[in-house]
Amino acid sequence: MGNSTEVTEFILLGLTDDPKLHLPLFLVFLFIYLLTLVGNLGMIVLIHSDTRLHTPMYFFLSNLSLADLGYSSAVAPKVAAALYSGNKVISYSECAAQSFFFAGFATVECYLLAAMAYDRHAAVCKPLHYTTTMTVSVCICLVIGSYICGFLNASIHIGDTFSLSFCSSNVVHHFFCDIPPLLALSCSNTHVRELVVIFAVGFNVFFTLLVILISYLFICIAILRMRSAEGRQKAFSTCASHLTGVSIFYGTIIFMYLQPGSSHSMDTDKIASVFYSVVIPMLNPLIYSLRNKEVKNALSKIIRQVRFSRNV
Repeated sequence: MGNSTEVTEFILLGLTDDPKLHLPLFLVFLFIYLLTLVGNLGMIVLIHSDTRLHTPMYFFLSNLSLADLGYSSAVAPKVAAALYSGNKVISYSECAAQSFFFAGFATVECYLLAAMAYDRHAAVCKPLHYTTTMTVSVCICLVIGSYICGFLNASIHIGDTFSLSFCSSNVVHHFFCDIPPLLALSCSNTHVRELVVIFAVGFNVFFTLLVILISYLFICIAILRMRSAEGRQKAFSTCASHLTGVSIFYGTIIFMYLQPGSSHSMDTDKIASVFYSVVIPMLNPLIYSLRNKEVKNALSKIIRQVRFSRNV
């Protein structure tokens, strides 16, 4: 990589050039990141500490929280530090590492969302066969496969992007080292690289999205066949919560990556990127977990144990 470029560092323009907005934005990003840490780490600890949550669904949720922490931590701390200090410089290797971990964990999340949808399909549509379908080995294979696909995809993108020459400018029109603004910055011919990005992201996004949509289609059919109106309402409410998170996550990724480089508006891309890089990891514990009765009961149990130990 070092021989292919004369650039040793990049300058991230960030979200705004207005110095008056730097402190408010720093506080917002810091607050969101702290909520992300508390929410996702709390979910991981809660799931692993309560044996009642040792089920396939919560196994996937704990890994989803880990993925959220991964790609949020690749972006948010650096953005917050730049807003606070005003230092927008990022080294070449740091930029490559940030791109790698962000792309890797974001792709892992796509496959985990698909695995979760398949798990819900098995639970709702074939409840009698659920324990034989979603075995421990199947769940482990789905999670390991998600991480392999995620970081293989990231390796392809980073290898393609950082083999380019960056000789005309080192100013990145974004708030972190994402692939589209880096491609726009290169003085090499990026047409083939853009096609690789569109193909790889398109396959990962549409394959996993197809699995999710087909799973929820069968889930909805099964729900409509339920005789209990209360059961149907509860199931639809759960599906709506899950599909809300899926829609925001996939919608912004499709908007960001699956368009030609010439069609990119960097200012618009920044707004879309804030949603899937910073906001979604904060919302996922709420969307997928905190509305769940079992999680609330487990959390209440831990709070009671802490209060009891203090009184003793």
